[in-house]
Amino acid sequence: MFSHVTVGCTDLPRAAAFYDALLAPLGLERRPVAPDGGPEAACWVAPGQALPRFYVYIPLDGEPAGAGNGSMVAFRAASAVAVNAAHEAALRHGGRDEGAPGPRPRYGHGYYGAYLRDPDGNKIHVAYRGDIRAD
Repeated sequence: MFSHVTVGCTDLPRAAAFYDALLAPLGLERRPVAPDGGPEAACWVAPGQALPRFYVYIPLDGEPAGAGNGSMVAFRAASAVAVNAAHEAALRHGGRDEGAPGPRPRYGHGYYGAYLRDPDGNKIHVAYRGDIRAD
């Protein structure tokens, strides 16, 4: 459905280290980003896939990056264990807890998730969807 999702940051090396830690337990890998005239970026994808991609950029317009009110990026996890590992790794790399890992039965039977903020305040959700087959 998506080509890519992008969030802004104020410090690309810090953001890249945070997302490396968060996304590794989810099976996503950082890939090289070819210069295209825009700002330097970091990018993650699933192994062997070209899309969808997740990018972190310093904003092109030179204005400070800011988290959108009501905006959130949710990453799918393969298991509750992966949710726990991603949340823990993110907290060790500058993330802030916004909702500890645990069952979220109001979202569906078998739903397990965690919420956090990245170092720039972007809201992130990591979810295991035991209620939906993802293949």
